[in-house]
Amino acid sequence: MVDLQKIEDLTHSLLSEIGEDPEREGLIRTPHRVAKAWKFIARGYEQNLNDVLNDAIFEDECSEMVVVRDIEFFSMCEHHMLPFFGKAHVAYIPRGKVIGLSKIPRIIEMYSRRLQIQERITHQVAEALNKLLDPAGVAVVLEGRHLCMQMRGVEKQNSFATTSAMLGEFHDEAETRAEFLSIISLRNL
Repeated sequence: MVDLQKIEDLTHSLLSEIGEDPEREGLIRTPHRVAKAWKFIARGYEQNLNDVLNDAIFEDECSEMVVVRDIEFFSMCEHHMLPFFGKAHVAYIPRGKVIGLSKIPRIIEMYSRRLQIQERITHQVAEALNKLLDPAGVAVVLEGRHLCMQMRGVEKQNSFATTSAMLGEFHDEAETRAEFLSIISLRNL
């Protein structure tokens, strides 16, 4: 459970430490706003797969690739506590079970709303779907912009990080992997 008062106190101290006056007009309510923002940003810690799924796995004979692409995600870099964000693309090949399509973005949201690294989110989503559905294959690609690279450090404004996890047929079959990558490169309608 998030202790909002403790986060407010820490934020007040942080403002002082960086040379700001936490009592000036524009900053008086900032510690409260920051505490509420962190409660929202880190809500993934209070979620688990069972709650997110809400019994939305169904028996079905579908055996063709299911793709959900261009899913927006937002997270916080665990190294600098700065945002990174982008789009996720997810596919799976059912083998007797399908998942409600809205649950895929919810799974991404659950894992991304924690202090994270992009590589870990990618693998957590793939492994969760693989465990839940026992599909013939799972593919996850995340494309992200990292403010820790854009605002500080190397300051490269147009850089993107791409991570992927390919399991089952997506890993073993080049043709299946190529089909998925072709689908996620299509332009939106």
